Parts: sequence; structure tokens; C-alpha cells
Amino acid sequence: MRAVVQRVKSASVRVGDKVVGQIGKGILLLLGIGKDDSDKDLKWVADKVVNLRIFEDDDGKMNLSLLDIKGDLLVVSQFTLYGDARKGRRPSFTDAASPDKGEDMYKKFVDYIKSRYNLRTKTGEFGAKMDVHLVNWGPVTILIDSKKVF
Repeated sequence: MRAVVQRVKSASVRVGDKVVGQIGKGILLLLGIGKDDSDKDLKWVADKVVNLRIFEDDDGKMNLSLLDIKGDLLVVSQFTLYGDARKGRRPSFTDAASPDKGEDMYKKFVDYIKSRYNLRTKTGEFGAKMDVHLVNWGPVTILIDSKKVF
């Protein structure tokens, strides 16, 4: 499972003319599901994201997590995080999960966050063409890949 964590002042997702998810201060999470991902990957990434200390304390040091600041979380599915562009000019997505598995794991991820943590959690719309708007705060952007730890 791959994730791009962006610390934001605000973020929103639109599908057509409709805002489907919107948050204030917190994390915009772009989430890619791999074909070999399991519940172990899902839980590890979820726990890592909400506990990642990327928010500044009173001394200006990144010592606070999303939980500490009681921030918001916006989770947007993005299979293109599994794009492999090493060969040729068009990325290959053979390592991405199938749409059915991807949607199932995406929903499980969001449900896990909502049931385990007391966070305001919003989502995009799986499989839709989305416009993502954000104000990256810092900027702070962190890459997470569960396969680099297991």
C-alpha cells in the first residue's frame, strides 16, 4: 500500500460540480492499493498516518500528530501511485489492485480509521474523475509504502 501524506490547511474533492469531501486543517491522504496488499498493510498505513508527527508544537518542531491536533483527514483513492514508468513512456499499472479489490480495501481503510480513531474523516469517490484542491501547509509531503517495512 502506498500513500502520499500532505499536511494541509484545507482540502476538498469535487466530482463534477459537487463537493464530495472537504476538510480544514489536517491531512490529505492519496491512497494507492497494490495487488498484493492485505489487512496487515492497511492497518500499518492507517496507524502510521494518524500518528505521524508532522504538525508543529509551540516550539515550531514537528512533534504533533493528527490525533494531537484533532485535525481532519481526507482520503482519496489513487491507483496511479502504482504507476511504473521505468520502461517506455507510458506507465504500467500491473502492480495496482484490481478495481474490485481496490475499492474493497479503500472502504476497509476508511472504516478502520473511523472505528479506531475519533477523527473527522472524509473521502473522495472511488473510481471517479476527481478534482482535488488543497492548500499544502509548509509544504509538508511524506511518502509511505508498506512494502518497504515488511
